[in-house]
Amino acid sequence: MEYILPFCLGLALAACSGFRVFIPLLTANIAFLTGYLTPSAGMEWLGGWTAFAILASATLAEVVGYYFPYVDHLLDSVATPASVVAGTLLMTSVLPSSEPALKWALGLIVGGGSAGLVQAGTALLRLGSTATTGGLGNPVVASAENGLATVFSIVGLFFPVFIAVIVLAMLYFIAVRLSRLRKRKNTGKSIG
Repeated sequence: MEYILPFCLGLALAACSGFRVFIPLLTANIAFLTGYLTPSAGMEWLGGWTAFAILASATLAEVVGYYFPYVDHLLDSVATPASVVAGTLLMTSVLPSSEPALKWALGLIVGGGSAGLVQAGTALLRLGSTATTGGLGNPVVASAENGLATVFSIVGLFFPVFIAVIVLAMLYFIAVRLSRLRKRKNTGKSIG
């Protein structure tokens, strides 16, 4: 049980960084600052006031930036690798101190992987929104992503297993959709 709750919390926060890179980092920072959570060894910097100032500024810039055409696409291209890094950091920061290699491997594979998969799904959603609405639907998508990142990050602090189950279902859905899209794309290439 000692590892299950931190693992679920790490998964929930990491996946949220696929929606927005900085909202879950800021949420974790506030949880560390208030003493609600304790960062794992080596990750104490994430619970400092300097990190708070940087993450609050970055969160504001990211949230606002997604409401501007062209800026949202630029942010999506930067957000993909950044979400993997953020997911890795978030997972690693909440796992109990044990073997560092195991902690970082879990951080990268589970945290970074879930963040990257969610980010890939949201990037495709935004691409579809741009193609079908000429970009007019992108603010709606941005609002949904902001809301999901915020709500799942906060609720994940209090109910990590619940959010982890939702995240796992969401990751499964995204993986299936991406697999079908890839199959459709490969079938189209072999025919043509």
